[in-house]
Amino acid sequence: MSLAEAGVEANVLAESGNERDLAKLRAAWADELEAAARSEDYRERAAAYRAVGQFRFRQKEELLRRGLEDDSPACRGSALLSLELLSREHPRTVNSVRPLLHTLANADDNDAVRRLAIMALRNGSAQRDTIVLIQGIADEEGLDREVRQTAAKVATGLEKRAKAR
Repeated sequence: MSLAEAGVEANVLAESGNERDLAKLRAAWADELEAAARSEDYRERAAAYRAVGQFRFRQKEELLRRGLEDDSPACRGSALLSLELLSREHPRTVNSVRPLLHTLANADDNDAVRRLAIMALRNGSAQRDTIVLIQGIADEEGLDREVRQTAAKVATGLEKRAKAR
């Protein structure tokens, strides 16, 4: 079984609430996940960053920070997918890397990475600086239409959460 296949299996276990088997799978794959995150091959690194989220591996969140700074858009995207997944119930995950997410959302060369960064920011605290940044992206002429639409939706959602407090 490959790391990617183990990640899919881990995700199934996590979604079904089977914590015992998920913990066993985490223990069995922890070292290989670490090694893959240090690989020279961007595909192996991307699989490792994606697996962090699929395994719900909170102990490996620091790997995601490294993934957000990776040269490969595939690796940054995989790290963002995992960050978004881990932050659904824990805004701390997004809040701890907010400056990096702001940079990716605002200035990454890859539009898919920008959209994923914006989507991850929706799970963090509804801070004013994030809302203003995302509204600016939504209003910016010349940007990819999907990036602008995603930004508009996320900004609206964050504003509603901020007002509800």
